Amino acid sequence: MAKIFIIGPAYPLRGGLATFDELFCAAFNKQGHQCEIISYSLQYPGFLFPGSTQFDTSGNSPENIKIHTLINSVNPLSWVKTARFIKKQKPDFIVFRFWIPFMGPALGSIARMVRKSGVKVLAITDNVIPHEKRVGDAAFANYFIKGCDGFITMSKAVMSDLEKFTPTTHKKYLLHPLYTSFGDKLQKAEARVALNLPATKQIVLFFGLIRKYKGLDMLLEALHELRANPDIVLVIAGEFYEDKQPYLDLIESYHIQDQVILHAKFIANEDVKLYFSAADMVALPYRTATQSGVTQVSFHFEVPTLVTNVGGLGEIIPDKIAGYVVEPNGKAIAEGIKDFFENNRMASFTEGMKKEKQKYDWKIFVDEVIDLYKGIR
Repeated sequence: MAKIFIIGPAYPLRGGLATFDELFCAAFNKQGHQCEIISYSLQYPGFLFPGSTQFDTSGNSPENIKIHTLINSVNPLSWVKTARFIKKQKPDFIVFRFWIPFMGPALGSIARMVRKSGVKVLAITDNVIPHEKRVGDAAFANYFIKGCDGFITMSKAVMSDLEKFTPTTHKKYLLHPLYTSFGDKLQKAEARVALNLPATKQIVLFFGLIRKYKGLDMLLEALHELRANPDIVLVIAGEFYEDKQPYLDLIESYHIQDQVILHAKFIANEDVKLYFSAADMVALPYRTATQSGVTQVSFHFEVPTLVTNVGGLGEIIPDKIAGYVVEPNGKAIAEGIKDFFENNRMASFTEGMKKEKQKYDWKIFVDEVIDLYKGIR
């Protein structure tokens, strides 16, 4: 059995990355390995973080997972301290989460220091080239990538990006496992009462942080296309990471105020099940994408999902089996939503979600990561 450190966000930091890392750690431990997480004392400086807070304020720390809060992303002394801690613990390998080039200097430096002691360094590269590009991205990403021994991507698009930086053969494309920590699905009526949502409407859910690349404006355009059916309601559940006024202006100009329910806040882990249980369909109208954790929440709760044909999203949702893969424009999105409700696809697509979700088991993912590590000499 292996001794492993995951280097990435974890409690008390909030969000999908932290949830993933905690589930990943638990999956290693469940299979008899010894795994712990090294997280951040400072993840982003305040001026780079557009949300209300970086921290989970619920007080619900994950059980039976050891988390070391060590890394300050802008303090090189903490990078040295982290590397020394890792070397002292003598793990077989470590796994970095790399999702934004800003982390390249910190994580690349830690990787180089640790490798000198013979520890193998793997990386899950959620993104190599980010959705929202900044000066220095390529240099920072390259610095990190050159410090690693092997790589996991969860979309073919990211694998293609990775190959622009390294010719290594120590790489695997793996399916993003399910988010299984949000509890069991509730009765739809119960969830809608809890959220004060209409009992008889046809609810489409847009879930997650709101940024331009996620295409909420196209979904609002689609709702405008569907205005002849006032029973279709869009629930927007997530925190704005940009100015929300343009979206409010679109809602008003499209005259769809009665068909949009806005829950503009970060959705706590304990409330996630309410939104997915209340929804008839989930929509991810992204302009660009690599993979999305939202699809794996949809699979967990077996909610049919519409995605746009960008990045790796079309690899995840089988078209007209578990949902729709459509072109990234309002008309195509509207046609998918219209077909779903007019032709009563709920039962067949839900069954498709149940069948497809079997591929996304954590044991499969962990076994493949161990296999990658063993193949590095």
